Amino acid sequence: MRPEQSLPFNCLIPRTSGHSGCYGQAHLRQPVHRGPVHRPALRQRLRDPERLVRRLTPALDHGASPHPCDDPRVASPELSSDCSRCFGLCCVLLPFAASSGFGVDKPSGTPCLNLLPDDRCGIHDTLRQDGWPGCTVFECFGAGQQVSQVTYAGVSWREQDNLGEMAAVLSVMRQLHEMLVHLDEVDRRSPDPAAGPVRKEIELLTAAEPEPLLLVDVDDLHVRVGELLADASDRVRRRWPAAADRTRADLAGRRLSGDLRGWTFRGALLIGADLRGAELDDVDLLGADVRDADVRGCDLSSALFLTQPQVNAARGDVGTALPAGLSRPGHWPA
Repeated sequence: MRPEQSLPFNCLIPRTSGHSGCYGQAHLRQPVHRGPVHRPALRQRLRDPERLVRRLTPALDHGASPHPCDDPRVASPELSSDCSRCFGLCCVLLPFAASSGFGVDKPSGTPCLNLLPDDRCGIHDTLRQDGWPGCTVFECFGAGQQVSQVTYAGVSWREQDNLGEMAAVLSVMRQLHEMLVHLDEVDRRSPDPAAGPVRKEIELLTAAEPEPLLLVDVDDLHVRVGELLADASDRVRRRWPAAADRTRADLAGRRLSGDLRGWTFRGALLIGADLRGAELDDVDLLGADVRDADVRGCDLSSALFLTQPQVNAARGDVGTALPAGLSRPGHWPA
């Protein structure tokens, strides 16, 4: 199986830049339409793409925050999934592959056979036992409820006339949300004044209509955010001058032990790697594929740019220490 066909996630690290960046599953990068968008208007939605910009322009002109707290459309978005406020978008808009842990092959736009009429999963409590481990790994970083409740103003996919558009919007939104997750970590670990304007730009985009989202140059944002993440990583890891760089290295199935403090594993293949007993202070795991990597008993509390789907995909236990804000997966043994 080629890496880009695999799940739960695949690194999207620009190979033309000296810096790296990763913002989620490869299958979420639906084709993004960059020309005029033509389709019937939906009465439930704002149909003037410039309306939001006009509303925000006075604040921007006066140097104020681009997301006033009294406007829910431009508030800072939630960055973790809340399925109760989503219309099951990942179960409908994303393509599934049985070989990737989803039970069956399913094209984009077709509802999952386990999706109930109320948009809940009919086998949520037994996904792994029933052959759907991919679902237990996936995390939208809050993009699902943002697209459901903000971008489409509470109008379900069941009432839409263009699921292809909605899938592309979800793809863009998830990437924007993951960028915000990583920029939050930059702010916590090694603040950079240059990150503030980029974060505001991305937050403004998360509140936009579908048209601006489909026209945004996501690749350019990847590069700019990736540079900020790389710079922050360098600042945090400079106290480990002897640390090795294993960016994009194929370390699948390898035994990696000893002093790995400050090592860079950006975009590395760590599938099935055994990291037990390794010292992992300040390791950079941005975009690393850690499916079935054995991190039982490992201290990952200071790992850089580790995300929830990566944690969900790895093999940990009660002795695995995680960074603040990440949750221990329910399928890890106690």
